[in-house]
Amino acid sequence: MSASRLLGMLLATGLVATAAHADRPRIAVTDLTYEEKVVQPYIRIDAREKSSLRASSRERVSESDAASRATARDSVDARHESSFLLESGVEERIDRGEVRKLVADIKGEMIKAGYRVSQPKPYTAKENERIHDVIDRIRKGYFPNADYVLFGTLSSAQFRDEINPVGNGSAYSATLSLEVLAEFSLVNTRTFEVKAGFSALGEGQDVKLLGSRAAKVVLNRGRVMSEASKSLGADVVRQLDEQYRPGEPRSKDATRRYSETRAEKKEQVIIYQ
Repeated sequence: MSASRLLGMLLATGLVATAAHADRPRIAVTDLTYEEKVVQPYIRIDAREKSSLRASSRERVSESDAASRATARDSVDARHESSFLLESGVEERIDRGEVRKLVADIKGEMIKAGYRVSQPKPYTAKENERIHDVIDRIRKGYFPNADYVLFGTLSSAQFRDEINPVGNGSAYSATLSLEVLAEFSLVNTRTFEVKAGFSALGEGQDVKLLGSRAAKVVLNRGRVMSEASKSLGADVVRQLDEQYRPGEPRSKDATRRYSETRAEKKEQVIIYQ
């Protein structure tokens, strides 16, 4: 086979692959919404004070044929009122919003897997009561040019900071871990049909070995968050492949990447005395 013919075949293959990718539907990925109940004590103090002072003077002169007489009257009216109210209790409110720190790795993993990802408009409504209503947001044009919306809701995000003994010796392990659980729905922007629905889990941790319980160590919080975010993104892509296009081959070994994010990493152990 000649070099020119081989080059032509490679170019044709590339053009076909590019055209096939361009025909794939665009998916807008929202920031993870959350809703939590906030309970907090309160103290209200209402102190009021009111004073008034009123003074008047009256003088009267009377005359008769024999004599004249003058009389005067002065009066003062002073008033003072005060009130004090102390109220305490516990109030509850529902806090709603979006988490913008976990979606970048989800988008990155989707792009690696061959999905076309589009950027939605930021949710800027002052009232957040309808932030979970993805149909309302689709109708209001928050996802332009998107064929589907991957709508995510944060179910839980929990840090754990633990110190545990290692074996029967005097060593201890300090662990900082993060577990993130989120629910996702893939919604068609034209028919509002739900094409996929699943819960995805992301995990990350940093472990240090201590020579004694009193040893001081700073665990890497940023690294823990990064690992949890990447792990969450890999799990999202794995489940999208299973539900959204179950008849196609797994995109770029999504399952392998998912397993790698959870594989134990061999690192140098540093003992902090």
